[in-house]
Amino acid sequence: MIHPKTSLQYVNDTVGYGVFAAEDIPEGTIVYVKDSLEMVVSPTDYLIHSAEMRDMIDKYSYLDPEGNRIVSWDFAKYVNHCCNCNTISTGYGFEMAIRDIKKGEQITDEYGIFNLDKEMSLVCGESSCRKQIRPSDFDNYYREWDQRIQKSIGKLFEVEQPLLPFLDPNTRTELDAFFEKPESYKSVYALKLKDYSKNGMNLLVE
Repeated sequence: MIHPKTSLQYVNDTVGYGVFAAEDIPEGTIVYVKDSLEMVVSPTDYLIHSAEMRDMIDKYSYLDPEGNRIVSWDFAKYVNHCCNCNTISTGYGFEMAIRDIKKGEQITDEYGIFNLDKEMSLVCGESSCRKQIRPSDFDNYYREWDQRIQKSIGKLFEVEQPLLPFLDPNTRTELDAFFEKPESYKSVYALKLKDYSKNGMNLLVE
């Protein structure tokens, strides 16, 4: 579920649609949470779909650590990547604003955390643009992502959180533990796809 103070807008012919802040969204705000309405496409379900349907699932989903493809029921699936993103996924499973987002600003995130199984070309236009996202980005950048998250996650408890009721009980417990002991911070690396190939399973389909 995307933050309620957002809207879907057309960007251009290259990018298509994007998600924009309808009001100011302060740093530390949860901007996306996986709720009970999200579509979960298991590795087996993915295999039985046609090639055309797989392309659509790939375009609008992200891979969770268990290899499930998660497709948002609302317009959260239209949030675009930016190498200088203003939101980012956390090890707790939700996305959070890592700086103040002004009304009318496009909401962007880091696709490198989405467990991509092939390279993706970028058009974010930032001077820091990596030009491509690669499957190796998770290992190469997760420490940098953790630093950006840790800079902002303390503000989680200081701002209005309309999506907080949609967090599952386990996540709330983990956040309570972090509030009591910040050193218990859960790295974004927790979102990395588990390597099942060692057990004879390969979840990555060419």
